[in-house]
Amino acid sequence: MRAAWALVVALSLLGLLVLLQLKPAAQLVALASLAPVAAYPYMKRITWWPQAWLGLVFSWGALVGWPAVTGRVELPALLLWLGGIFWVIGYDTLYAVQDVEDDALIGVRSSARALGANTRLGIGICYALALIGWAAAIWAVRPQFLALAALLPAALHLARQVASADPANGAASLALFRSNRFTGLLLFLGFLTIGLSGTA
Repeated sequence: MRAAWALVVALSLLGLLVLLQLKPAAQLVALASLAPVAAYPYMKRITWWPQAWLGLVFSWGALVGWPAVTGRVELPALLLWLGGIFWVIGYDTLYAVQDVEDDALIGVRSSARALGANTRLGIGICYALALIGWAAAIWAVRPQFLALAALLPAALHLARQVASADPANGAASLALFRSNRFTGLLLFLGFLTIGLSGTA
């Protein structure tokens, strides 16, 4: 317990140090994340879509990063956040596939249980909505079709995940879930390319 508390205090101080470096608007947005983060552990008991709540929390960085640079929360940040939410729902549904039987036994809800045989379709819809959100964010900053091409590698990678998804295969689903680290890298490189090419 002492080690756990020491870690909590150390991480909290580190988080405070980062928070103090941000602009006031970004500080307020970052502090607002504490409530949904604290509520997340209870979501599996009260909703079939705890993955959606996880998406809200995991994607919050988009809402913090933008005002950290500009001092304001603007449309591109909201669109980027929205895309992130649907991406998280999609990939965490893949993760939930491996726990479907155990979750059913203990009465825990998940998007994988809710979707059942339609899990692949659900993941595909979530990934499509994620790409739409990210594309809209790019368009809000740089309204050029060529800029949208930066999403193509990530889109192809996500499409491969959907094509390979199997609700009956937990091990394969876990591997697909883990491959989203590569999705994040592709998105980073795509956004970096747009930024370095002289966007607004």
